[in-house]
Amino acid sequence: MRRLGQAAIAAALLLSGCGGGAIPDKFPTDGEGQGTLTQPNGDKYSGEFHAGKLNGPGTATFASGTKYVGTFKDGKVEGEGTASYLNGDQFAGTFKDGKLDQGVLTSPSGSKYVGSFVGDRPGGRGTLTDSGGGSYVGEFRNGAENGQGTLTAKDGSKYTGEFKDGRFDGQGVLFAANGSVIHAGRFAAGKFVDGDTQKPAAKKKHA
Repeated sequence: MRRLGQAAIAAALLLSGCGGGAIPDKFPTDGEGQGTLTQPNGDKYSGEFHAGKLNGPGTATFASGTKYVGTFKDGKVEGEGTASYLNGDQFAGTFKDGKLDQGVLTSPSGSKYVGSFVGDRPGGRGTLTDSGGGSYVGEFRNGAENGQGTLTAKDGSKYTGEFKDGRFDGQGVLFAANGSVIHAGRFAAGKFVDGDTQKPAAKKKHA
């Protein structure tokens, strides 16, 4: 999955009417109704036009390999839709001003992000699930874990606290898989630096 988003769709989907050398394939009379629009570079739109611009449901395909199916407003992606990318990433959710807003972004590897986006990158509250079984639930900024959150490993061990640029940073607690506390205190750049430390409880041996 592309870390921090899909900026390409924001630029690629700014089709607008017949301007910019676009070739109207079946452009509707007076710019109203169903039609198709093909750009010289091979980008193509099929759907509704109003006031000479893309408005309403439609499909846009691009020479780059990106495909969008959903709604448009005044030539921009706006509202509910899905997007697929050449690298196999898939997005389903809402778009605002031509950019990802809220939804689900998945990759061919199996990783998945569910939540809000800012500037085509994870931003605000969200959940990131790794294909290996780990997960992070909490705050994102600039596409990385920033703020308060909980990171849980596949084995059940977890860290709850503050993050900065995807690493433990600030006050937090590190738990073993059995729930016992390993470290509680201050972390910096992913390392424990000050506070209480105790060894995880030993597993009981069965006779």
